[in-house]
Amino acid sequence: MNMPTKIGLSVVGGLLIVVTLYFMLIEKQNKFQRSMQNLTGLNGTLEIYSGGKVVQRFLGIDKLTTATATDSNESRSYRYGYGYNDINLNNIKDDNEKKVYVEVGTYSSYSFFNVKK
Repeated sequence: MNMPTKIGLSVVGGLLIVVTLYFMLIEKQNKFQRSMQNLTGLNGTLEIYSGGKVVQRFLGIDKLTTATATDSNESRSYRYGYGYNDINLNNIKDDNEKKVYVEVGTYSSYSFFNVKK
């Protein structure tokens, strides 16, 4: 192998290493952001729709988690979380509204969004 070919391969190899490290850094940042969201919570709202209308609302949800199979890492067809059941749909957590476990299926009509205060 002549000298220009060795230099060309070295440049390509170096570039490949730089690109790989860059994407690893981006993934580390994404994981950090997700862990901070898990720690601080999102204060999210989950609205479930039927016929184009909100029929159920849950307040104060930290996150919706995609369920995974028990014996493998395969995703299940639903998401779950914990939030306050807004029984009267007034967007306020009243004293009689309790924290409950919530599941929504893949084919459910729902919206999950963050409420900034």
